[in-house]
Amino acid sequence: MSLPLIGASNIILQIRDLTKIYHDKTKTVHALSGITLDIYRGEILALLGVNGAGKTTLSSVLVSLNPPTSGDILYNGQSIYKNLSEYRHVLGFCPQRPNLDYDLTVEENLFFAGRYYLIPDDLLRERVRQLLEQFELVKYTSFNVRSLSGGYKQRLLIARALVHSPEIVVMDEPTVALDPNIRHQLWDKIKELKQLGITVILTTHYLEEAEILSDRVCILDSGKILLIDTSDNLKLKFNMPDLEEVFLHLTHEESAT
Repeated sequence: MSLPLIGASNIILQIRDLTKIYHDKTKTVHALSGITLDIYRGEILALLGVNGAGKTTLSSVLVSLNPPTSGDILYNGQSIYKNLSEYRHVLGFCPQRPNLDYDLTVEENLFFAGRYYLIPDDLLRERVRQLLEQFELVKYTSFNVRSLSGGYKQRLLIARALVHSPEIVVMDEPTVALDPNIRHQLWDKIKELKQLGITVILTTHYLEEAEILSDRVCILDSGKILLIDTSDNLKLKFNMPDLEEVFLHLTHEESAT
């Protein structure tokens, strides 16, 4: 997979010293501790880590569902917290658990999402048509969402995240619990987003998925970044045949220290 153009002018998101701390009656949890990285236009960045590493927390902060304890996120050089409405208009989110409206059809779910962004009806109608074709949902247009298979629900989730033509899409475990054949079909759809110039931030437990799809991987451990690099560079650096071996080596080292 070809890397996007790396350079200051091609940075779309800057994450700066991001922390997230949770408190309860008995303990304090540092879910994120000083996360700093740049994300480039048109790249697929995979967030990797064991359970509790901070992947989902970072995703939820990036999509503005969860405010950070400290730190900042810059979009095109400006803090997203100065104008969250503007930022949310360039952002799409595909959650781990389907949150579709099960009282609506496939087409109605897309129309309903588009109206959140005040897209005029004539433009929205054309956009919905495009997405139904792009994600091979045309024959399911009038189907109730309940009748869809898991794979087609995921297709609809991704299509819904794209209804307002965002520049950035965050996907939290988009292929979890799906059959391998369906997972590969969705990989093709995610690759298409990169071809369209969309930046994709992907959290996944599937190391093969990260290796095949991502331009770079960011490995998290205990709320901190262990490293960020391409899969090929990591395999060369650690002299290992695949990303899974690298990941197991790194996380084993961290758990042993």
